[in-house]
Amino acid sequence: MTVSDRRRGLRFLADRWRVVMRLGVWSILETGQTFLTGFALARALDEGFLTGRPGNGLAWLGVAGLAVLVGAYGTVRVYGAVAGLAEPLRDRLVARVVSRGVREADAGALSGLTQQVEIARDTFAGLVMVSRSFVFTAVGAVVGLVSLDPLLLLVVGPPLAAGLGLFAATLRPLARRQEAFLAADEALADQLGAVCPGLRDITAAGAEERVAATTECRVDAERRAACSLARWGVLRVISLALGGHLPMVLLLACAPWLLDHGVTTGALVGALAYVTQSLLPALHNLVHGMGTSGARLVVVLRRVTREAESGVGAGAGARAGADARAAAETEVRACPGRPPQPPPDHPALSLSSITFAYGPSATPVIDGLDLALPPGAHLAVVGPSGIGKSTLTALIAGLLEPGRGTVRLCGHPVPGPEAAALRVLIPQEAYVFTGTLAENLGLLRADPVPEAEVLAAADAVGLLPLLDALGGPAATVDPAALSDGERQLVALTRAYLSRAPLALLDEATCHLDARAEQRAERAFADRPGGTLVVVAHRISSARRADRVLVLDGRRTAYGTHDELLRRSPSYRDLVDGWTPPPSQPALALRDPDRVDAVAGTGLAGDGGHVVAHGPVGQVQTPRDLRHRGPLGGEG
Repeated sequence: MTVSDRRRGLRFLADRWRVVMRLGVWSILETGQTFLTGFALARALDEGFLTGRPGNGLAWLGVAGLAVLVGAYGTVRVYGAVAGLAEPLRDRLVARVVSRGVREADAGALSGLTQQVEIARDTFAGLVMVSRSFVFTAVGAVVGLVSLDPLLLLVVGPPLAAGLGLFAATLRPLARRQEAFLAADEALADQLGAVCPGLRDITAAGAEERVAATTECRVDAERRAACSLARWGVLRVISLALGGHLPMVLLLACAPWLLDHGVTTGALVGALAYVTQSLLPALHNLVHGMGTSGARLVVVLRRVTREAESGVGAGAGARAGADARAAAETEVRACPGRPPQPPPDHPALSLSSITFAYGPSATPVIDGLDLALPPGAHLAVVGPSGIGKSTLTALIAGLLEPGRGTVRLCGHPVPGPEAAALRVLIPQEAYVFTGTLAENLGLLRADPVPEAEVLAAADAVGLLPLLDALGGPAATVDPAALSDGERQLVALTRAYLSRAPLALLDEATCHLDARAEQRAERAFADRPGGTLVVVAHRISSARRADRVLVLDGRRTAYGTHDELLRRSPSYRDLVDGWTPPPSQPALALRDPDRVDAVAGTGLAGDGGHVVAHGPVGQVQTPRDLRHRGPLGGEG
């Protein structure tokens, strides 16, 4: 605690001296209770039970019991006096926080600091109780020991003073280490809060090692801070043993010497009562309360007052957004420069006898698959839900490694840094961070993307209406304010702007309607030199593709749409299941390929909306991408 902090605390108490005086007056009752706890017991033995006068002994015990009742009444009144100190402290801190929140319109800071204010109020009240209790209890015990026999204080006093001195010496370093631990814990929480929402994107971008290394540093920092705090915490236990337990041992060890020097049996028993029933519990509460809560109170008060006065640090919401953006910019981006030019004599994608199973004894999800795609190809992957379509894209992206076989992108082995720079994966859960729209869209580019290129990409993918509605590329994006479809459009445009020649769309358009999906797929298919692999959300995606891969266990088939209709029963089942809806919906869902965007009954889909997977009722119209719920009548 700094000198200014101590001055501020003393000034706060001086302004409320009446409350402090009232607190002291009621606490005197506890002093009397503590004094009579040992003194009355000693008299009950020496002047009553040990001399054959049980009446006197019972009378002294009755006095001790009455003192307990009076002390309990005083303790009740003490709580009111403590509230007279704690509540003004809370009001003062809240006033500072609210003034800053209103001045800066920072709701996040208001929420975060208000929580810390409540912690400060509760901790301060607890500290006042334990410190006051120890002071008045110690005074009562010391007066009682002197009243019984000064030799008793000679035995109890030195270890008690040594324990208190050791504890006082640990307070400042303990507070520093408590603050370091809280800072490390907050840094780790911020890191995980920024990373966890974008785990799939981080993995898809090949940044696992970089993110893991950064997170490991934060974990190690918190571990070191916790170990340092624990080491200093051991000194608290030593101080408690020295000041609370050692006096009891010394009284017992020195009992013959004390009795030989005139200390009565009752006085010795009374001294033991002072140590075990008063000093030891009071010291225990002081050490644990002041050692932990006191350090936390110093840290919280320092942060609340300094942040409220200086405005340092953003609020919780703004800080989380900035951290998410920083994490995304530094960790999600993998190989942001221009990828290596693919050799013209290699296929864009090559799978050789790929086999993959989730476990050594599990049935293979992909079994002996061979596939070769030339540059510029457009492949749609279809099949029943759970058959392995997403597993295949994960193998191509390098997120999973096959048990047997090889995967190559433009001749480069997967996984590998060269292959990672040649592909971009757009998963179903679109990742958008708090920042400008241009920052989100240019995430996979090392240099700022020219605005003309951003607008062209947005127009090609279908993001332009949202971009205009938000206010242009420089507009700030709040991910929570975007619908699922809008977030997917942002992720699709970001991938479109990347220089990776191979685009993998893993259910990346499941929250778009048929027209928006068609526009996005056409944009990727028309990219110069671009190769597109789509996990088909609708059978119309397969109609648009050059080639179709049907995954259905051992009945895997590959070919054009017309070829598969002739020779693949599984593909025919998928296509035949698509029938015109019983009534024309209010919003036209028929796409230009003359394939209805509504599935028929009996398919392993989602009740009439999709072939593979995707929750029911999440299809959105192009004119209302901000709508979050299901379209009326389509669920």
